[in-house]
Amino acid sequence: MSPIVKAEMTDPTTAPADVWSADWLPRLVAFDLDDTLAPSKSALDPTMVRLLHDLLGVAEVCIISGGQIGQFRTQVIDRLQDADPAQLERLHLMPTCGTQYWRHQAGEWMPVYAQNLTAEQIAAAFASLEARAKELGVWETETWGPVLEDRGSQVTFSALGQEAPVAVKRQWDPTGEKKNALRAAVAADLPDLEVRSGGSTSVDITRRGIDKAYGMKQLEEVTGIAIADMLFVGDRLDPEGNDYPVKSTGVACHAVDGWEDTAALVAAVIDYSRR
Repeated sequence: MSPIVKAEMTDPTTAPADVWSADWLPRLVAFDLDDTLAPSKSALDPTMVRLLHDLLGVAEVCIISGGQIGQFRTQVIDRLQDADPAQLERLHLMPTCGTQYWRHQAGEWMPVYAQNLTAEQIAAAFASLEARAKELGVWETETWGPVLEDRGSQVTFSALGQEAPVAVKRQWDPTGEKKNALRAAVAADLPDLEVRSGGSTSVDITRRGIDKAYGMKQLEEVTGIAIADMLFVGDRLDPEGNDYPVKSTGVACHAVDGWEDTAALVAAVIDYSRR
């Protein structure tokens, strides 16, 4: 596989998702979770577990996703049981699109910050999501798990429920038309909050200005690693995706289509680091 390379950035909001073209090894690699490190709501594949172990030996690693910390535990933390304390100290977890930040300290995963919504904001988000979903005909009668979730720092609408089978979720809205229509309608109701398309069937609501770009900037501040020395990897770097705000930070971005693509990329980073 060819060496890892990075291109000169132009306008980060219009630059292509894959922007590499000169020898370069990132000091920190940040990943989306669902459909980037693992299939939606699924645990890491053993191959990805092994690669993350190796990557933590050569770089800091961040996982930033719309899921809550419980999802991080079942998909990632529980799969990294063989990681040593030094490796875990290099792992940064940012649930709910970076509105929360967790670090491994004294043998435990502890929250560093949480940009929580108020009770009034949560109630308004729930009311708008349900009303607009019913108006648009996307309030489904057959669901798997909760459709509306209060995640503290984020409210999430999952059209088919949080536990819906991956195959069913992929078939529900392949073009994103349903989800984007709901996002627009709810955003009009809640001008003081941030309303974004999330995963394949979800819409996420946070405090205004709190998104994955915010998370990446916070990561720069707390780690002391410059954005220019980071790489972000995600499957939704398109303008309608919840990874897209990351581009506004100027961080180098690499688009993937599933965890297998990510595995190949991580293997290349590790290989280049050992040369």
